[in-house]
Amino acid sequence: MFNDEYNEAANNPIPELISDEVYSLLNNRGLINEKSVRDYLIKKRFKDMRDSKVRASEAIDSLREEYPYLQFDTIRKIVYQS
Repeated sequence: MFNDEYNEAANNPIPELISDEVYSLLNNRGLINEKSVRDYLIKKRFKDMRDSKVRASEAIDSLREEYPYLQFDTIRKIVYQS
């Protein structure tokens, strides 16, 4: 059991928001919305690229390489939604 919890904690994609232990607990109980976490990470990555002076279209293209199952317009909607 401990190894499973450790492995899940090590895979916490949002350590800046919640601790590994909390993430593991929520994930084990099915309380993590994977799509929302994905969208948060996409927005964060987009903002980081834009802060580095990457053009918006290039940032979205880069994100498409990371998430090839998402269309350009889908990523654009994710990054610009409030």
